[in-house]
Amino acid sequence: MTEVREELTWELFGTASRELAEQVAADGYQPDIILSIARGGLFVAGALGYALDVKNLHVANVEFYTGVNERLPVPILLPPVPNVVDLSGAQVLVADDVADTGATLKLVRDFCAGHVADVRCAVVYEKPHSTVACEYVWRHTDRWINFPWSTQPPVVKRSNQVLDA
Repeated sequence: MTEVREELTWELFGTASRELAEQVAADGYQPDIILSIARGGLFVAGALGYALDVKNLHVANVEFYTGVNERLPVPILLPPVPNVVDLSGAQVLVADDVADTGATLKLVRDFCAGHVADVRCAVVYEKPHSTVACEYVWRHTDRWINFPWSTQPPVVKRSNQVLDA
């Protein structure tokens, strides 16, 4: 039996990212920096950056998923690690595609804590078992999600490549 998945198309992503930005704006939050969690968060951060007129985008590279519902014991922040001096005193919006377990978001949010004026999280999807309750969420789901950027196989094959995650 094939599991039912949440399907996000590029067109629907456009709607989702715009509505997510509208949530942030309606809340009165004005981030100085959008910190994307690579890789899926790069798309979300870029769209939010344009919609919220924030040009200061940073990237946190985190490794956690090794396959569909397969993870490392804990997420790992990979180099280059953002410089906390660059984040000092800023209003930071952490952007990712999904809050699944919440472990990745917690790692990045905790990394920012004590260095920034305020840190909030924005995701396209949040799952009910996430340990992080994001301030801005487009949709809640308990399904595995097919994102438009990760449903097709890569055009090149690399060692240790993680597909569908």
